[in-house]
Amino acid sequence: MRTLLSRLPPSITALLLQVAAFSLTLLSVRLFALQPAPLFFALLCGLLAASFSHLAGLARWWLFIQLCFAPALVLMLAFDIPPGIFLAAFLIMLVVYWSTFRTQVPLYLSSNKVWRALEAFLPPAAGDSGEVRQPGFRFIDLGSGLGGVLTHLARIRPDGHYTGVESAPLPLLWSWLRIRGLRNCEVHWGSIWDERLEACNLAQYDVVFAYLSPVPMEQLWHKARAEMRPGSVFVSSTFAVPEQLPHQTMEIDDLHHSTLLVWRM
Repeated sequence: MRTLLSRLPPSITALLLQVAAFSLTLLSVRLFALQPAPLFFALLCGLLAASFSHLAGLARWWLFIQLCFAPALVLMLAFDIPPGIFLAAFLIMLVVYWSTFRTQVPLYLSSNKVWRALEAFLPPAAGDSGEVRQPGFRFIDLGSGLGGVLTHLARIRPDGHYTGVESAPLPLLWSWLRIRGLRNCEVHWGSIWDERLEACNLAQYDVVFAYLSPVPMEQLWHKARAEMRPGSVFVSSTFAVPEQLPHQTMEIDDLHHSTLLVWRM
């Protein structure tokens, strides 16, 4: 069953499991002639849906959605909340998370400590350590979110060029506003898998950074191996590449206990 569900988009799997949880809860209530309060019934549905989702291998953030969906629906009806509020909330979530249902990559925001730690993986500035190095190294943030990584590094190391790729409209707009005035920084709207987007050709970068989710890491590793140049650096925040030990790890003392995993190509 898990293999069958894994072939479906996560959103469809979540919907089917939500229906299954509701049906099983309703059957149990009728079988044992129970009359639970609507909120208690919804909580049972949510617990079952979250349990089914865990067994089906859905990402952890789906479990929270599955748990809260039915209780939130009951509370909405109980408090007679105007539908316009939920429409507005839906539209905001849509422009923030956009393709999350398809990519399984939610919006993760790197901490300031991660931004500072990334400085160590940038190529040395011209003249550092006695090395002769061409100026103008290139850095890309795959899934650049609100642009925090880009703007921090662009100010700290203005001798580089920084590119971000983001598929969600609102984070893209936010990051575009943040980088205005930084001539060495740019963001692009699109998918990191879109071969038509020139910015996503990893061959042109010295450092590639990603903070995505466990789901796309194997595919991203194949892309990095196929495109990145020898001597370039691939850094993943928190999420490992299956069966690929990093050359270096760096523990970050932040709220999320982030870990930077580093592969040198």
